[in-house]
Amino acid sequence: MLDVQNKLESIDWVRVSEAMHNKGYAIVPGVFSKGHCQHFIDQYDNSTAYRKTVVMERYRFGRGEYKYFAYLLPDIIQRIRETVYPKLVPIANLWMNQLEIDKQFPLTYQGLLAECKANQQLKPTPLILKYGRGDFNTLHQDLYGEVYFPMQAVFLLNDPTTDFSGGELVLTQQTPRAQSKAIVVNLKLGDMVIFTTYFRPVKGTRGYYRAPMKHGVSEVHSGQRHTLGVIFHDATS
Repeated sequence: MLDVQNKLESIDWVRVSEAMHNKGYAIVPGVFSKGHCQHFIDQYDNSTAYRKTVVMERYRFGRGEYKYFAYLLPDIIQRIRETVYPKLVPIANLWMNQLEIDKQFPLTYQGLLAECKANQQLKPTPLILKYGRGDFNTLHQDLYGEVYFPMQAVFLLNDPTTDFSGGELVLTQQTPRAQSKAIVVNLKLGDMVIFTTYFRPVKGTRGYYRAPMKHGVSEVHSGQRHTLGVIFHDATS
């Protein structure tokens, strides 16, 4: 686990900040080794690790399946939450200022969880997603309650050159009085992408405006695709 911790600490967070401000997402290559990725895939059927399984088709979320981890979270996910969250707080708080929203996020991950607890958001939201041929994920936002953090992270656990085809991460950004912008994010095995959970500020001619963003996954054409999602706020259910 220390190698992941060291990689998280050595990330150029200034570059990440610039990418988040300019595009609403930032790719950090090779955070997970192939061994880390395979460990999560191998544990997919370990029912004791999860609190809830969702079959997407039942809820018209797409096709595929995902599972929410239970507390206590795996150590590597806990470390990601505790290490990455404080790096993103300055970005999030600047966004609130730019959009003139009366909200400042706590400086620590524990502080965010305390806000969630006060709002009865007590259930962990990190999840692992599994897609096969023909599966996809419709555009959505991972909010889960009144308390939410405006950024989240996803890790690709399979090799897109050998394990699957299709299945790209898709982001959309809404612009006032215009059509939405679609962004296709191509990841490699072990890459982390941080992206906007709900909305981000975009500078217009009259100052900053709120640009809502959604994310989803395009149809998988062959093979299997697994991803690990790390959301920082907790859920009511």
